[in-house]
Amino acid sequence: MDLKGKTAVVTGSNSGIGLGVVRELAKAGANVVLNSFTDRDEDHQLADGIASEFGVTARYIKADLSKGDEARALIEKAGRCDILMNNAGIQHVSAIEDFPTEKWDAILAIMLTSAFHTAAVAVPMMRENGWGRIINLASAHGLRASPYKSAYVAAKHGVVGLTKVIALETAEDPITANAICPGYVMTPLVENQIPDTMEKYGMDRETAIKQVILERQPSKDFATVEQLGGVATFLCSDAAAQITGTTISVDGGWTAR
Repeated sequence: MDLKGKTAVVTGSNSGIGLGVVRELAKAGANVVLNSFTDRDEDHQLADGIASEFGVTARYIKADLSKGDEARALIEKAGRCDILMNNAGIQHVSAIEDFPTEKWDAILAIMLTSAFHTAAVAVPMMRENGWGRIINLASAHGLRASPYKSAYVAAKHGVVGLTKVIALETAEDPITANAICPGYVMTPLVENQIPDTMEKYGMDRETAIKQVILERQPSKDFATVEQLGGVATFLCSDAAAQITGTTISVDGGWTAR
């Protein structure tokens, strides 16, 4: 797998899944643009470390993806975008009658509307360069639903639909658009939730993971950020040139039910 000469922009990529994808794309030779809404020294140091480790160009660009103009400016500032991965996301859990309007608006803006804005700028770049890959991070919740996650489920279903539209609009170009739909993924955020779950249910670590956190995931095992990065890298390969407008589930069998 050789992505030398390609530039990948990954939103929400200073930790978790986004960072895992950045590292796998850089390992394959792609130059990378990291992003989040912060602008700390450690954000830029993270990019410098990736550049040094993999021998690629790596930059960090701040953008608040809840704002459409900043989402578009992210791609413009990158200067080139051969690979776009819309990954940024937030979560809020509440019954629909109690769901705060500002939380609904923020979740839809960051996870769905920003993907529209970034793609709208990236697609013309990809057409001009004669090659492109758009990879949207959806979720098992882009294909299924759970109670108390109205905004998240709506946004992820929207991401799947948006992906299909982009794929159809670029079908005659050397551009593909696909959505990755993970189940539960082991990230620092999830790791930090395990002790609270153990305490709440009076369980040991393994029992809390298998019976509570991974209750819907038949494999009873987390996906890893490296695995998701590997799937994203595969979607950038020549072998995936005719894979477009679809979803790839990395969910341990969740959506097989």
